[in-house]
Amino acid sequence: MTAARPDWMARVLDTIAEDRPKAFSTFAPPDEVDRRSAVLMLFGPSDDGETDVVLTARSRSLRAHPGQVSFPGGRVDPTDSGPVDAALREAHEEVGVVPASVDVVGALPELFLTPSGNAVTPVLGWWPVPGPVSVVDPGEVERVERVPLAELLDPQRRFTVAHPSGYRGPGFEAGGLFVWGFTALLLGAVFDLGGLTQPWDATVERPIPEHVLSDWMRNRT
Repeated sequence: MTAARPDWMARVLDTIAEDRPKAFSTFAPPDEVDRRSAVLMLFGPSDDGETDVVLTARSRSLRAHPGQVSFPGGRVDPTDSGPVDAALREAHEEVGVVPASVDVVGALPELFLTPSGNAVTPVLGWWPVPGPVSVVDPGEVERVERVPLAELLDPQRRFTVAHPSGYRGPGFEAGGLFVWGFTALLLGAVFDLGGLTQPWDATVERPIPEHVLSDWMRNRT
């Protein structure tokens, strides 16, 4: 049975068109960008009638953000028609999502990732009839999970990530994953835009676990 797209997803695009959140202005790309990528924020109905989102853990062999939780995605290739096409292609290549099965809600403004020099377009999608997901390319992804939205929205699972370098940012622990950095920033922004965020205590701080700490962050002490 096909599940209808939730109303909050339309609110995300409507709200961002009227009032761009701080995250999208703070991390706006510079005028000249050599690398562009796209990620697929794919939400869908879970077996229990609730909603989940597809998250991956990146391969530890990657140079950029190894081991970090992310959305399926990657570089926009010359053969792609644009970031939406790239996000769908990468999700298929990495975890087996069939592009035609995704209801594309729309693209959000680009965000700039300083460590990799990438301008990333988040593509918001709804999966009305979810199919199986699995690690297709272990060189890119070592794990994929459909993480319950209820866990990500649980105030007890939200916190501020702290690093000795002075870095402070949002964090989640859900689906057995420690989510921080770009992925956590983007999830928090989308939850705010969609009116889903529940009050949580931003004064609760947690360190980044060593096993998900990239060399780039490890050296920023």
